[in-house]
Amino acid sequence: MKKWLYVLFPTALLGIFLFYYFASKAETEAREKAHREQVAREVADANQKKAIAEAKAREDAERRNIERAAEEAKAAKEKEDKYNQEMARIKAETDRSNATAEEYSKKVSELTIELENLHKQKDSLTREDFELAKKIELAEVARRNAEMEIQRYNDMIANRADQSLMAKMPPPPPKDN
Repeated sequence: MKKWLYVLFPTALLGIFLFYYFASKAETEAREKAHREQVAREVADANQKKAIAEAKAREDAERRNIERAAEEAKAAKEKEDKYNQEMARIKAETDRSNATAEEYSKKVSELTIELENLHKQKDSLTREDFELAKKIELAEVARRNAEMEIQRYNDMIANRADQSLMAKMPPPPPKDN
């Protein structure tokens, strides 16, 4: 007798369960349907918000890209202008330096020619000075030679005069006392 309790009690419980299950099945499906609709609305709202946010983000990104491109173009233009100004300044300084270098080169050429002329003039003056000193020395030598010749000639005349009888003085007269 106790064995039929093992079958009867679970079957009764299964019957009660099935009664409540089928009674609440329609209600559960309605809640699930409402929940699915609400989730679908929320997903749709989220997708719509996401699409709006993406569109706004795309617009912002495009605007930032345009602004960045404009800033880069402006920076590139400023850099190019600065480069061109610097190159113009360097070219002007180079031209000025080249002009100064040409001027100094001409001055150097003129001064080199003048220096060569002065060296030639100095050489000629030094040669002339040497020639004049040589002439003076030769004239002094000739003068000494002439003086020596005059002395020799005078000595020779004096010797001849001493040897000549005519040039001898008569002896002095004796003295009378």
